Amino acid sequence: MKPAPFKYIRASSLDHALSVKAEYGDEARFLAGGQSLIPSMNFRLARPAVLIDINGLAELASVDLSGETRLGALTRYASLERNGAFLKACPLIAEALPHIAHPQIRNRGTIGGNLSHADPASELPAVALAMQARIRLKSSRGERELGASEFFVGILTTDIGPDEMLAEIVFPPPPPSTGTCFMEVARRRGDFALAGVVAIVSLDEEGCCTSIRVALCGVGDTPVDASAAAASLIRQRCTDQAIEAVAADVQRAIAPPGNVHASADYQRHVAGVLTRRTIAAAHQRAAHAA
Repeated sequence: MKPAPFKYIRASSLDHALSVKAEYGDEARFLAGGQSLIPSMNFRLARPAVLIDINGLAELASVDLSGETRLGALTRYASLERNGAFLKACPLIAEALPHIAHPQIRNRGTIGGNLSHADPASELPAVALAMQARIRLKSSRGERELGASEFFVGILTTDIGPDEMLAEIVFPPPPPSTGTCFMEVARRRGDFALAGVVAIVSLDEEGCCTSIRVALCGVGDTPVDASAAAASLIRQRCTDQAIEAVAADVQRAIAPPGNVHASADYQRHVAGVLTRRTIAAAHQRAAHAA
């Protein structure tokens, strides 16, 4: 398969990239890793008139671990996998990274490209939602910041404007005595998840839950924030019975679409099992962190 004809522009600076995007608007797409965009173009599912190559913009590939964790949009998965300081600072992302596609994809794929593509079966959008990440968008007009819950608006759709670029992702540090976990079920290693669950649990000195965040991938048109369904654990101990009740509440809160690989009922079942397991694991890790 070959893409439809397009104009190629290699950005010489961030300002250049943003000015070209402002000129062409929705007719232009940014080319970073290209691991989602190029296949879509080859199948004629995406037909941008202009590709703006931003691979030369080193300032978009920064990793800042001072205080909040700040990742430039052009940061590649593989560079994060090799960054020991980052893996220690963000254990949840570290746990999710090996589940993303295959090493060849992770060598080129970028975190900004992944979030901009907004595939609901992808792992990082759910992680960003659970971690309450903030998304910084830039344009020739200025910049603005959105919470992950505002950023994802539909299947393969975000709140990025026609002249905007996702420039940076900011992950706030977790509270003390916090444990995290990510798990997914896929037909084969590297395939899109039939369902995936992120859990973040924080405990007080008595071992009671002070906050809990739960997000899922693969079970909706966007990553699904199921934290409200898990709120019954707050100010409680994370007993097996309490976690089981939360898993049942999460199952009732989601509406999986089903696909050629799994029925909606099976996705709901998997989501419940993974919710139980991820919360239990996050709780255990939080207790050890206390």
